[in-house]
Amino acid sequence: MNEFDPDANHIGIDTTSIAIPIAAKSLSGTGVDLKSGREVTVKIDYDGWRETLHISVGYAGNPLLSFLNHSIALSDTVPSSVYVGFTGSTGTVSETHQVLDWAFTSIPITCSSSKCSGNDKTKTILIIVFPVTVAMLVLVMCGILSVLRVVKKRNGRIDREDFESRSAANVPKMFSYKQLSKATHNFSKENLLGAGGFGTVYKGILSDHPSPIAVKKISATSKQGEREYLAEICTIGRLRHKNIVQLQGWCHEGKHLLLVYEYMSNGSLDRFIGRCFLDWKTRFKILTGLASALLYLHEECGNPVVHRDVKPNNIMLDSDYNAQLGDFGLARLLQNDASVTTMLAGTPGYLAPEVGFTGKATPDSDVYSFGMVVLEVVCGRRSRGITEENSLVDYVWILHGKDALLQCVDSMLKGEFDEEQVKRTLVVGLACLHPNFMLRPRMRKVIQILLNPNEPLMDLPEARPSGIFVPVPSSSAATVTDFGSIAASASYSNGKMADETEVQYGL
Repeated sequence: MNEFDPDANHIGIDTTSIAIPIAAKSLSGTGVDLKSGREVTVKIDYDGWRETLHISVGYAGNPLLSFLNHSIALSDTVPSSVYVGFTGSTGTVSETHQVLDWAFTSIPITCSSSKCSGNDKTKTILIIVFPVTVAMLVLVMCGILSVLRVVKKRNGRIDREDFESRSAANVPKMFSYKQLSKATHNFSKENLLGAGGFGTVYKGILSDHPSPIAVKKISATSKQGEREYLAEICTIGRLRHKNIVQLQGWCHEGKHLLLVYEYMSNGSLDRFIGRCFLDWKTRFKILTGLASALLYLHEECGNPVVHRDVKPNNIMLDSDYNAQLGDFGLARLLQNDASVTTMLAGTPGYLAPEVGFTGKATPDSDVYSFGMVVLEVVCGRRSRGITEENSLVDYVWILHGKDALLQCVDSMLKGEFDEEQVKRTLVVGLACLHPNFMLRPRMRKVIQILLNPNEPLMDLPEARPSGIFVPVPSSSAATVTDFGSIAASASYSNGKMADETEVQYGL
């Protein structure tokens, strides 16, 4: 709500200024609350003949209510050629308003000579319609089917069922193998940026694109690499966020599987932890950027996405040291379930303890991985996990119990940091590493604490909890407890898990 708005729940019409609307009306009498969290349908009709704008509104699935009529000559403010589009903006405050889907229809109508002057023989009626279910569904299905045809034709080895579990809308540009080979000087050693379990990454320059690119070449003999290749296209290909590496294109010719990304001049975060100096301001910016990316994946991108492999190696840094989360080869879309069960995947040390027992990756397991990254960035040292002797996690927990958290801060900083900000960041990291997944904070809470010094911190025990809390179906609780559980509780429901039994394992 601005000072000139009727209230904080209204619809306004802006033309030459986005600050002051030419018309605004409160929704209070309609029963529609824009902040209710429910999906809202808006229909906007502009009659160019009568020069009237009509707005209807209602909750998705309910009849639309006629809401606002306003006379406006768009020809006075809108040029003859325009682009039409819609955006959802959160401004400086973290919110979850989104444009879920939209459609635009323009119907030209020829006017009679008595109603036209000079060469103006036609006027246009613009009808802007926001359907709730049709537009996005059509885009997603078309994207899946089109890529499936390519996959089936060119490589019969790829698992169709595994592929269909992901959305493939908005697939980036397709490159030829010849283009990418030329850009990387035939994938020369001089252009090699790094190698992973399923392929290698090269720096390249396209002839028609001045900025460098990074080309990931998937191993031709890796079945898992093929699955990761498809996961990248079907997840990161549709994601748009300032802290997520942008997939620019792909190539699939015969056995050649390649992915094209933005080039990150400062490489990955793991190159800096304990090796190269980063001041505290830069480290804090990296952590808040990573948190923002995970919040987007878990809550703000439509179908939630679980990354499953959050670690410094997969956090890229651009020229300004902004964090860019990449490598979505293990990522999965969450559909109706709150978790995804697949073969065990991830990196030891960053893998949430319950995932090793259940095989289920959830947003909570991503939160755990984030917590490990927080400790590594603040302390300036790598960790191999919570079970190693003298682990980083144990070390920070012990200092927390002694109220001496600042002793674990990277000595390379030489005391030049905001002490209160560092303490709050470390508390967030420990909370994210809680062995009980139900007590880990959501990424939205993490963002609020990091960016708002007045946001209350979560309560932590004095010492690191010694159990692993594992959700399992009630019917199979007896089977799971055979592994040596030390406690089991009744079914519970708090909005995160329902009709399940919690089993606690000793470390």
